[in-house]
Amino acid sequence: MDLKDIKAIIDLMRKNSLSEFELERQDFKIKLKRGVAEQVIPVEESFPAAYPAQLPPAGASGLSVVPGLAAAPSLAAPPVLEIKSPMIGTFYRAPSPDAADYVEIGSEVNPETVVCLIEAMKVMNEIKAEVKGIVTHILVENAKPVEFGQPLFRIRPN
Repeated sequence: MDLKDIKAIIDLMRKNSLSEFELERQDFKIKLKRGVAEQVIPVEESFPAAYPAQLPPAGASGLSVVPGLAAAPSLAAPPVLEIKSPMIGTFYRAPSPDAADYVEIGSEVNPETVVCLIEAMKVMNEIKAEVKGIVTHILVENAKPVEFGQPLFRIRPN
């Protein structure tokens, strides 16, 4: 595969709004990911000119509150990670109908822990956590269809 082919794949990703592409051939493997850059908006530009800056009254401290902004909490909420579906298919919580589920709410997982199966084209694909933490939410019902990128589990890292 040459640079021209890779550029063509990137163009296809853009045109079809794909965020990931993976291709594996005999001795060649390519994995492309597109991220969305965060947009940072300066505070001065986030308010229309109709709201002029207010000066503190004489004798007041130099601190003022900008209208529309809430005070930040002193303790930030712990981050929550999501395990997302890497493909379209059917979600299964257990390896077979009579077996125990791979994980439950409160289960501790590590990057190699299998958390579910996704059946795609009659192939059962094991989905691993890829993170270390504790399962806080299971977002999909057993035996229901899932889409690419759909959140399956929420994990509190530890």
